[in-house]
Amino acid sequence: MEGQIWFLSRSLQLTGFQAYKLRVTHLYQLKQHNILASVGEDEEGINPLVKIWNLEKRDGGNPLCTRIFPAIPGTEPTVVSCLTVHENLNFMAIGFTDGSVTLNKGDITRDRHSKTQILHKGNYPVTGLAFRQAGKTTHLFVVTTENVQSYIVSGKDYPRVELDTHGCGLRCSALSDPSQDLQFIVAGDECVYLYQPDERGPCFAFEGHKLIAHWFRGYLVIVSRDRKVSPKSEFTSRDSQSSDKQILNVYDLCNKFIAYSAVFEDVVDVLAEWGSLYVLTRDGRVHALQEKDTQTKLEMLFKKNLFEMAINLAKSQHLDSDGLAQIFMQYGDHLYSKGNHDGAVQQYIRTIGKLEPSYVIRKFLDAQRIHNLTAYLQTLHRQSLANADHTTLLLNCYTKLKDSSKLEEFIKTKSESEVHFDVETAIKVLRQAGYYSHALYLAENHAHHEWYLKIQLEDIKNYQEALQYIGKLPFEQAESNMKRYGKILMHHIPEQTTQLLKGLCTDYRPSLEGRGDKEAPGCRANSEEFIPIFANNPRELKAFLEHMSEVQPDSPQGIYDTLLELRLQNWAHEKDPQVKEKLHAEAISLLKSGRFCNVFDKALVLCQMHDFQDGVLYLYEQGKLFQQIMHYHMQHEQYRQVIAVCERHGEQEPSLWEQALSYFARKEEDCKEYMAAVLKHIENKNLMPPLLVVQTLAHNSTATLSVIRDYLVQKLQKQSQQIAQDELRVRRYREETTRIRQEIQELKASPKIFQKTKCSICNSALELPSVHFLCGHSFHQHCFESYSESDADCPTCLPENRKVMDMIRAQEQKRDLHDQFQHQLKCSNDSFSVIADYFGRGVFNKLTLLTDPPTARLTAGLEAGLQRDLLMHSRRGT
Repeated sequence: MEGQIWFLSRSLQLTGFQAYKLRVTHLYQLKQHNILASVGEDEEGINPLVKIWNLEKRDGGNPLCTRIFPAIPGTEPTVVSCLTVHENLNFMAIGFTDGSVTLNKGDITRDRHSKTQILHKGNYPVTGLAFRQAGKTTHLFVVTTENVQSYIVSGKDYPRVELDTHGCGLRCSALSDPSQDLQFIVAGDECVYLYQPDERGPCFAFEGHKLIAHWFRGYLVIVSRDRKVSPKSEFTSRDSQSSDKQILNVYDLCNKFIAYSAVFEDVVDVLAEWGSLYVLTRDGRVHALQEKDTQTKLEMLFKKNLFEMAINLAKSQHLDSDGLAQIFMQYGDHLYSKGNHDGAVQQYIRTIGKLEPSYVIRKFLDAQRIHNLTAYLQTLHRQSLANADHTTLLLNCYTKLKDSSKLEEFIKTKSESEVHFDVETAIKVLRQAGYYSHALYLAENHAHHEWYLKIQLEDIKNYQEALQYIGKLPFEQAESNMKRYGKILMHHIPEQTTQLLKGLCTDYRPSLEGRGDKEAPGCRANSEEFIPIFANNPRELKAFLEHMSEVQPDSPQGIYDTLLELRLQNWAHEKDPQVKEKLHAEAISLLKSGRFCNVFDKALVLCQMHDFQDGVLYLYEQGKLFQQIMHYHMQHEQYRQVIAVCERHGEQEPSLWEQALSYFARKEEDCKEYMAAVLKHIENKNLMPPLLVVQTLAHNSTATLSVIRDYLVQKLQKQSQQIAQDELRVRRYREETTRIRQEIQELKASPKIFQKTKCSICNSALELPSVHFLCGHSFHQHCFESYSESDADCPTCLPENRKVMDMIRAQEQKRDLHDQFQHQLKCSNDSFSVIADYFGRGVFNKLTLLTDPPTARLTAGLEAGLQRDLLMHSRRGT
């Protein structure tokens, strides 16, 4: 009132300066700028001045006044009633008691950038002003004692909207924060109204004569006078006996409750600073109201069991989900303790995702609360937070309640993404409870093929449906399930099962109508792996094996082995001769198909087990087991077949004839005819020495000399002829050896006279110089040099001498070939001739060949041995 402006710091230090000469009537401090706008008087009379102060700059120790201008609308002086400034410093509005409003547009801190004009004229005093910024549009709310209106001041012409026909007193209007959508609050005596720029919003019936309205951090603070209400307050003076008190109420409009209420005496103003509310009273006191923290508020509400209010408060305070869940849990516990189980479960449902489900489940396990538990578990599944145990429990609840409709609604989802439970667990529970159709639905729709087949085969016994289902599966799954359930299906529906196996092992395609590419190549399984399925169905097994061998010739070997065994079994047990003959032909045909080359032993064992002799003999022959064929006929005393085997295979294995002779020799029966045939072949092929033949036949008591007389006579005659030929050859070799020795002796002891008159090469008269050799050939020197390969060898004798040398070298190389010698000795019919041949090669004697150097002459070394002497025929002479 003395023209000063005072500043009170947070530490309650008071400072001030002289702003006006007379008095200060209005102040407005901007929130985002350190700018202060004030209205006061420097002169007597009605002459209000507006001053703009920059608190950051100083002028002689005081804040710098950046602008001063009179606040008079028009020419008639009037008193300022209210003041407001936009935070962007481009708008300032001043209200007057005569009902007019001036608008300063532009930079309010400078004169030259600002323009003042009259925005509003009326008959009622202006009691409140407020700017509202929405995007790029700026509105100005104007309230008088009788009406409320808004202007758009960011554009031209300033369009006006009449909002209401009743107003309020001074300081009874405020602008809310974004939590209430920046609505303009007008506190009338009957109600508190909220306004948008273009319409009136909600209203609240707060009784009492309103003195002050203020907005603070989401709360509406109202100071009113009401003689009927006198709440207790620590701020009330004990000495005061007057009932005309002022009540300060703090309203939470969002959650609709009174956050605080107290009685004060003669409130001057309510201020908001440093996160608290300050109430200034006429007695010079400042009362601080500090808001309790959220947790304390909640605890107070919990004590009063005001859980709904606590929940709304927590949401408005943006409490995290964990905190909200804790409130829901306490609310649920409260309702549960009061017996309101339906309400309790609704609160517990709101804790899903935060509260451990077992906490809730244990409360509702009682049979009478099963419908509450079902509701909780349903929500748990819808939020995809259920585990297998929860699914089991929910399905058991459905089955206990016998609520098939809910059960179907739970399991029959439209897509895989809508499934909120473990399908396999659900199938197990439904199967255990006897809801087979529901379990089948789940198994089929979610491709749990094993469970589907288990239920069909083990529970419902619907084998036909199970087989058709397998036929619709992809190849790998169809194959594995046929291996698992093939025996059961074969036992009950053998024909259909066999048909499916045929397709599975040849060219499998799932039997889904309208699906799949029929032109794509099919898959085929290993047919051998399905043979055990036919353990008790030989007829179907035979049909399957024959189908595979015909349609798929490259089937595994086990198919043919099993088919052979099956045919041999049928042949062995068949009594009808005609059918037995047919089966015999089928078995032989299979053996001759060439499929048993690599499993010869197995086929042979099968034929022997079933006494299938024709097959045994065929396999012996294919395996070149001629000895076994011979023994077979010998065991069955089939003499002609013995001879036939010898004739057919004797060339490949000559010892068969020897075995045949030994066999007949041991027989006490009259086998002269067969012995003669064997002896004739032995004689022709010279297979046995005569002495061995005699010794062999000596074991037969029925064989007489007449049996081998012809054989012995012919043998002796041949030996006599051979002896005569050998003696003649020996005599000829001796004569030739004597002649050669004489010739060698002459070369050693007598001079050699060369009497050739013609060259042995050109056959022309021999002329000197000439070249002579001891072998008797003579050459012109130029002819010799032209045709000879070396100076020491006679060109004419060289080819023959070279043959002799090659033979000697070959004998030298082959002297150590003992393995070859043993093999030839074993395989030859005449062992003596082989030994003689190797003796002739020098295998048993160490041969040393001595030769002279090329320049040597006949004078030395003529005594080196017989072989060297033979070669010296071709040595060069002079």
